[in-house]
Amino acid sequence: MNNLVVLPMILPVLMGVLLVFLRPYIRLQRGLSLVTLLASAGIAAYCLEHIRRTGIMRLDFGNWLPPHGILFVGDSFAMLLVLAACVVSSIILIYAFGTTGLQTEEMFFYPFFLFLVAGVNGSFLTGDLFNLFVCFEVMLLASYVLLTLGGRKMQLKEGITYVLINVLASWFFLLGIAYLYGALGTLNMAHIAVRVTEAGQGPLLTLISIIFLLVFSLKAGLLLYFWLPGSYSAPPTAVAALFGALLTKVGIYALYRMFTLIFVHDPLVFQIIGVLAVITMLGGCLGAVAYSDIRQIVSYNVIISVGFVLTGLAISTTASFQGASYYLIHDMVSKALLFLLAGTVVYLTGRVKFHEISGLIRNYPLVGWLFFLTMLAVAGIPPLSGFIGKVYIGLGAIEAKEYVLLTAAFLSGIGVLYSLLRIFLNSFWGETTISEDEQKHFDKSLGLPLVLLAMLVVGMGVGAEFLAPYIQDAAQTLADPELYIRAVLGDDLK
Repeated sequence: MNNLVVLPMILPVLMGVLLVFLRPYIRLQRGLSLVTLLASAGIAAYCLEHIRRTGIMRLDFGNWLPPHGILFVGDSFAMLLVLAACVVSSIILIYAFGTTGLQTEEMFFYPFFLFLVAGVNGSFLTGDLFNLFVCFEVMLLASYVLLTLGGRKMQLKEGITYVLINVLASWFFLLGIAYLYGALGTLNMAHIAVRVTEAGQGPLLTLISIIFLLVFSLKAGLLLYFWLPGSYSAPPTAVAALFGALLTKVGIYALYRMFTLIFVHDPLVFQIIGVLAVITMLGGCLGAVAYSDIRQIVSYNVIISVGFVLTGLAISTTASFQGASYYLIHDMVSKALLFLLAGTVVYLTGRVKFHEISGLIRNYPLVGWLFFLTMLAVAGIPPLSGFIGKVYIGLGAIEAKEYVLLTAAFLSGIGVLYSLLRIFLNSFWGETTISEDEQKHFDKSLGLPLVLLAMLVVGMGVGAEFLAPYIQDAAQTLADPELYIRAVLGDDLK
């Protein structure tokens, strides 16, 4: 049974390798890619239910028991993110079928799409730091290719910045791993947690924790986000949606895993995370309000959500962990939908600045009302999916008496609403500037993935009770690291 836990990573890798040899058969590549992601989603859903019923799943490769061998660990927090990643990437893939273009598809688009999803899922599921580094690199190498496919000048320019930043972050990641192994003699995350508790988090381990905070902040877009808006607005719409939905979540997940399991003994680090989260939300709001480029505004909204969800880590209560778990899933779905809608507007009008567009809702009512729905969800308006996560993070802040974080987190929602409302009022409302002769045909292949994501946004809000047991289990694992440690090492090995 535990063998299933690694399949959401293994299946995309194996299929990606196979698709390299099927380059001329584009339709076959499309079908196999979609089936692979849907199968991965089904396996993740089954594992999530199994974890809720029986406890955390662990797979030891080669029967090497921890802390010596390679292992993958599936708890509710990780598996929820894996499930969301597979579902969202499946829907984005459907959108890519109608928008990517045959020339790009023939340049190994689908293999690298699957490799990126495999790297994301592997990062969520791995149980040791070196494998986390490997999965990060698989994800990043695939993202380098997807970002620059097509070879437009803007893509290449932003691709250089993106590669340099991530190479720097990877170097610091290796540095942190080397220092941590030198200090503790292990890279198994559960074993590291035990040794840190035994040795005490002295100055050396606190310095190492700051290195990891720097690394994962770069990858998540926490404070050091200057590379993100350009990198996420340069590639084609489907790739931008994949980046916006998944990439920052891996950095956020790593921060949550490291600072709820290992480096939990120094309150100063959590205060630093809180300060960084507030500054990130403020910077994201300023960027979202300052620009008129629709893609840039959407990208800055990703930055705001990074700061918001990491307030849950700074607060570190069970309620805030519930809110963060729910908000991460919501953010994957809503950001994918927001990027697809923004890209669709640019495709239909040929313009990127909202003040150059008017009355679009008259020509494309589905796109207009879906944008309005997404705007409300991202801003946290009930009963849509963003509301539940915000309420729980707010409750956690009140419980911990973190009123500054509470105020900053909820003021950021006003910034989100204002930035997206500018797009809606300027681009969709008013007199249309597109005549019937100029109006592009809106194909059903574009509308289907938008509707599917919108249904998830509504369903996750209205049906929040269905997700509640899994969210509670995820929050409990984050709040009580002993559960994770015991599942990995067992009472005897501890």
